[in-house]
Amino acid sequence: MSTSLVTGGAGFIGSHVSDHLIRIGHDVVVLDDLSGGFPENIPSEATFVRGSILDHNLVDSLFTRFAFDYVYHLAAYAAEGLSHFIKRFNYTNNMIGSINLINASVNFGVKCFVFTSSIAVYGANQCPMSEDVIPTPEDSYGIAKLAVEQDLRVSHDMFGLDYVIFRPHNVYGERQNIGDRYRNVVGIFMNQLLRGEPMTIYGDGTQQRAFSHIDDVAPVIATSVDYPLARNHVFNIGADVPYTVNELAEVIAHAMGLPARVVHLDPRNEVKIAFSDHRKADNLFGSRKKTALQDGIDRMTAWVRKHGARESSTFEGIEVQKNMPPAWLQVLSNSAFER
Repeated sequence: MSTSLVTGGAGFIGSHVSDHLIRIGHDVVVLDDLSGGFPENIPSEATFVRGSILDHNLVDSLFTRFAFDYVYHLAAYAAEGLSHFIKRFNYTNNMIGSINLINASVNFGVKCFVFTSSIAVYGANQCPMSEDVIPTPEDSYGIAKLAVEQDLRVSHDMFGLDYVIFRPHNVYGERQNIGDRYRNVVGIFMNQLLRGEPMTIYGDGTQQRAFSHIDDVAPVIATSVDYPLARNHVFNIGADVPYTVNELAEVIAHAMGLPARVVHLDPRNEVKIAFSDHRKADNLFGSRKKTALQDGIDRMTAWVRKHGARESSTFEGIEVQKNMPPAWLQVLSNSAFER
């Protein structure tokens, strides 16, 4: 039986990956600091350790104790737009924490390191985004993810650490933190509707994304170590059909049985059109029927109705406030800014 570490396993994608790993016979250890996840997300069969990937002594002690065969690294603060304004936080959590895990994986002989990157590495004007294009990320989050990808490549070349990299996009579904005001537009819209608020859209709403249900992403990530030909490759993963944010708002309002009340805010600096080519993953892992947007939204709506709205908190510790979207800036108290 294999023993696997899942970082961020109390979070959205990480908890689903943990479920699938347990289902296929892995012993799972979840490492999570609960800064963005919830204890109820963690599978009861998993061993839970509360702690941070920034604590390299803790990381090393876990590798000593459990002798992990595989590492599934999903812990991250994944807010592309916000990352411009929290650069130090972004690079510390999304790069240095990753390096602690890579170091331990090399030192303790991990068989394969599975890393959840992002299509944020691609930047703009490259649709459909394919793995063979030159990445040109346009935000600090994408830069951090690309840096970890590159470190895995050189760690394989130098130390023989095998890896599999996934670049998912716009993943939504059950267990998503709908109270996060900075990321995951599906959850934001649902939370706003539950709270009796209008759905807020930056700009004119013609931005295009392919929204990926969690069940089309987590199983592939979990089983990837069983595919020898996947080793040391990068794969896009997710939905194929793009929708505008305006269309998404209509679908969500319909699923929740509420009027599609929308408020358009000032545009923010973001990639206008972003969706991926998934032929590489489909060819290796098998082409699967993917969840239609309406079906996935219906399933998430049922879960959200059961669990209710979440309080939307502001990010404490903004480092740069220049050019921040006004809608974010106006809700931040002066104490949130570092002087």
